[in-house]
Amino acid sequence: FAAQRHVLTYMEDAVSQLLENREDISQYGIARFFTEYFNSVQQGTHILFREFSFVQATPHNRASFLRTFWRCFRTVGKNGGKYSSICCYLLTAQEYHCLLQLLCPDFPMELTQKAARIVLMDAAMDCLMSFSDFLFAFQIQFYYSEFLESVAAIYQDLLAGKNPNTVIVPTSSSGQHRQRQPPNDCNPLEGVEASLFYQCLESLCDRSKYSCPPSALVKEMLNSAQRMTFYGFLMALAKDQGINRALGALPDKGDLFLDPAMDQELEKLVAQVSGLSVSGPASSSVDMVNMPVRNSPRINSPWKPLHHRRKMDAESEGSNEETDSSEN
Repeated sequence: FAAQRHVLTYMEDAVSQLLENREDISQYGIARFFTEYFNSVQQGTHILFREFSFVQATPHNRASFLRTFWRCFRTVGKNGGKYSSICCYLLTAQEYHCLLQLLCPDFPMELTQKAARIVLMDAAMDCLMSFSDFLFAFQIQFYYSEFLESVAAIYQDLLAGKNPNTVIVPTSSSGQHRQRQPPNDCNPLEGVEASLFYQCLESLCDRSKYSCPPSALVKEMLNSAQRMTFYGFLMALAKDQGINRALGALPDKGDLFLDPAMDQELEKLVAQVSGLSVSGPASSSVDMVNMPVRNSPRINSPWKPLHHRRKMDAESEGSNEETDSSEN
């Protein structure tokens, strides 16, 4: 159970956080720190502003990041906006990458580009995408990253007429840096035999120690076609609501822009802000503008992300060096 739930990973991270922030934590107590740390793991907020190596470290971390990205930026798809007169903003891969970096500053551009390629296929990478299209493609690419690297290798072998006897399972580190050579999927007659493709993928799922889509759903998907291209397969994975439910990070596409709990919290915040900005029924707009800002009390967190603490230390060291040089 401990290995399956990656308990050791979280214990090591908690101890590392404790040592990095021991001066701050001393005023709260170690017991409270561990309680709040594992509560944040359970709630999925522990991945906020963390380094990419930690965000991708476990399936739970990946699912938490996907859920957080959706909850933070679902209004991008809900509201009308850029280049769209219908119902949603359309953004480029670079712009979606900027959103991802708001949650994970060192999130690699390569993963964003791979997710965009699933949507755009042969179109230029600077083309616009809807939030829902990008989100479900990104979910498949990010959560099943190692699986997709092996699928790409199997597909290339089948295209070359080889029978892939050895299943290639990349490490978590190699999967994020290796450039995937996009197969030529322009011609609908191209691709590989779907039944043979599934046999190889079934073997991959049986042997892989990384997350894979449910083989029954993959089989159902490939049984509906005689031949399958690589990006056709990835797009089918992204659109399959059964796989989405099995993963459990995002709601169904029809409910993508619904989040009652978050909406309720936002309504409370709006009500509080409205209450602070209205001094009385006879107040003018000028009076409202000139009202003093009330700063709500801020509760310090008993722990900080590692990269944030290191950044603060580096800045303080730099300021000390400047002070020393000025004194000399």
